[in-house]
Amino acid sequence: MRRILAAMSGSSPDPERARASMVADQLRARGVTDQRVLDAMGAIPREVFVPASHQREAYRDEALPIDAGQTISQPLMVAKMTEHLDVQPGDRVLEIGTGSGYQAAVLAWLGANVTSLERQEALIEPARERIASLAPGLEGTVEIRQADGSLGDPSGAPWDGIIVTAAAPTVPNELRDQLAEGGRLVIPVGPRERQLLTIVERHGNDWLERTDGYCVFVPLIGPGGFES
Repeated sequence: MRRILAAMSGSSPDPERARASMVADQLRARGVTDQRVLDAMGAIPREVFVPASHQREAYRDEALPIDAGQTISQPLMVAKMTEHLDVQPGDRVLEIGTGSGYQAAVLAWLGANVTSLERQEALIEPARERIASLAPGLEGTVEIRQADGSLGDPSGAPWDGIIVTAAAPTVPNELRDQLAEGGRLVIPVGPRERQLLTIVERHGNDWLERTDGYCVFVPLIGPGGFES
């Protein structure tokens, strides 16, 4: 892994210290309490998932640009979304928006079997390669496919969890319907400028919904999101 980092950054950073500081100062100190999530964030090398030009910024308290006009989310947001999803080993999770692959790697470290859908073809193979570089440290699996995931993946339903890493104007009913009993959907909901992080939990034909503060994500494009 150190050789990968050196090749990508042209230097020899100290990622272990940066990750430890991120977990303590950005996550634990700001309300993330699930120790499994903290351990996952402390184990997954975030610097592998950002472009070489942003290597030294990998552990900043902010989202960073990646290819195809997308972003890798702020560490706190990744931790909060993961905590709300409450994945357990063996859970089947649908991720909509692979991006760099970082969120999927965190979920797989927790033991989830992740199916990740990505619209942008250019992002898919790099994400696969980054995640493969972490093997065998991931307990779960990650399958990445090119698809418009804005309406989910009914062929794989029911899902124990669904996580959407882009903003939708409303919660798509199709995603609610694809949740398993007790399953959770975590999705940013609202206008393009600012959203509320929204958590939906299924109990039979009832869906309990709550929010956890404001956030800003790139838009979800497609029938279940923004059309353009």
